[in-house]
Amino acid sequence: MAVLKVKFTKTKRDKLAQILWILNWVSVVSGIILFSLGLFLKIEIKKRNEVMAKGDINSVPNMLISVGVIACIINFLGGKICYDCSDANKFSRWKLVMLPYIVCTFCFTFCILVGALMCYTMRNELEESLYLGLRDAIKFYKDTDIPGRCFLKRTVDLLQIGFRCCGNNGFRDWFEIQWVSPRYLNMASKEVLDRLKSNVDGKFLVDGVPFSCCNPSSPRPCIQYQLTNNSAHYNYDFLTEELNIWMKGCREALLDYYTGIMRSIGIAALLIWLFELSVLIGVRYLQTAMKNVLLLGDLEGESDGWLLENSFVETAKYNINIIKNLGKANQISTVSGMNDPNINVQNTDCDKTNITTKSIPAAR
Repeated sequence: MAVLKVKFTKTKRDKLAQILWILNWVSVVSGIILFSLGLFLKIEIKKRNEVMAKGDINSVPNMLISVGVIACIINFLGGKICYDCSDANKFSRWKLVMLPYIVCTFCFTFCILVGALMCYTMRNELEESLYLGLRDAIKFYKDTDIPGRCFLKRTVDLLQIGFRCCGNNGFRDWFEIQWVSPRYLNMASKEVLDRLKSNVDGKFLVDGVPFSCCNPSSPRPCIQYQLTNNSAHYNYDFLTEELNIWMKGCREALLDYYTGIMRSIGIAALLIWLFELSVLIGVRYLQTAMKNVLLLGDLEGESDGWLLENSFVETAKYNINIIKNLGKANQISTVSGMNDPNINVQNTDCDKTNITTKSIPAAR
């Protein structure tokens, strides 16, 4: 029994073909939107790839870009098919193409759904990439004289100012690394030498943060050095004072920023998927209705259209049997009594001379 069978008159078929023609052109625009969203996300990631570790974080924008391009091509072809389907004579040229087109479009719409879901499952990969990338960027913050790293100080400072964050997980990350370049250390100072000797690795560690961690909205001058030393500042208590530096870590700030972008892109992709699915359902109804018109032979009469010719269970069994029999088409039959023509072929012995020959009569 057909699934969701609908009866179509000629007028309804013509209107359905015209509506689908318009919707396919709207779908071309939706493909351009998908492409633009993927390109935007790729550019946003590339802007801060210096603080991101290499990984699969570009898989989502790459998929959105690919799906957007394919959407434009498929829907452009679908618009041409639906336009011709308003005429039964023109439909005959697309009769054998429409079913493969519907199958390919269904797979394509599934890719849109996968891309939308990936926008929500990318958070863990992005968080790990940001953690590793920011850790290395902060580690090499002081290397302003080393080629390949000299840009990291400026990158991290602009990042902390722009996103109002400090460190990787928080401002205490700066306590654990030497972020002051050795060129700015006075090696003749006893205090500097004592700090270098007190550390096992010989690093100059301080309980301070770079200037880019300071909150410019604070009424008090920024306290960026000796944060844990109450006696170093007037009327200051580290445990109760509201510090005038950014408290949020840059990993969390960037993760919130990209999560918001991907959540918006995911919603847009889901809406486009629903729209593409509705257009695909309409094309399926049009294809079955036009096919039945040709079978009935009355181009002006009514015809049935459906999503599936048989029930879901019967359709699933039929497709499973097709898949199972795919590999059997080229197998050699081994049934008893069936001989391979290439086996047991009698060979001609060219050395034997027992071939009967006829004598040629002598000429008179």
